[in-house]
Amino acid sequence: MRIAGTYSFNNGREVVENEYAKMLAEIKTVIGSINEEEHKTKESAEKTMSGQLLYSPTSLNKAFKIHFAEAQGWSPVRVKAEYSVAHYEEEYRPAAMNKGAFREMDFVKKQLGVEVQFGKYAFMVYNVCAKMTIFKNLGHITAGVEIVPMKAFVEEMSSGVSYFEQFVWDLEKRGVSNIDIPVLILGITADWEKSPKQTLPDQIVSSSETVVPPQMVFTGLRGNKPGPKPQR
Repeated sequence: MRIAGTYSFNNGREVVENEYAKMLAEIKTVIGSINEEEHKTKESAEKTMSGQLLYSPTSLNKAFKIHFAEAQGWSPVRVKAEYSVAHYEEEYRPAAMNKGAFREMDFVKKQLGVEVQFGKYAFMVYNVCAKMTIFKNLGHITAGVEIVPMKAFVEEMSSGVSYFEQFVWDLEKRGVSNIDIPVLILGITADWEKSPKQTLPDQIVSSSETVVPPQMVFTGLRGNKPGPKPQR
């Protein structure tokens, strides 16, 4: 896979590049070591893509876990979540809550947290605007990296997966709060050098070396020839 987009949230790029350069290099190596074609294993049941093989978010997540483990020093961090009952109304008496609640960050190394997200939009926003701040307040991280798919990558997945371009738009319109931590957002996609897509270039150079916009390139003429029409 390849990094196709980067977004610096709250000076995330500057902080990560300057203070965590070695870890950032390891993250980029992990991304580049994953062959996305090995994870095109999910057969679509959707009407518009029936029978088509799609990228599996579950399989991709597993690949990231394996490759981060091989990078050494990266491990998940889990914290127990004990929910308070101090804010209940006096007459409210619910049954006892599940005692096994927790929060977990995908990978942490030397105070840099990494989240890989191939899920719905709400999870991306939660990771950057809530979870990473919580883990910073608990002393586990000081900066973060969020890895998300580009829109072109998502188009070959099941519907419902959010993407880099949408995420960045919302972060820009939201702005930065004084409790936010620096986060570098990395948008990833299939390696276009391994399987380039044939697309019309922005400009086409004719044999006379004149630059011609694509919309003015003709393969033939249709309709009547120009000029005066014969009288009937």
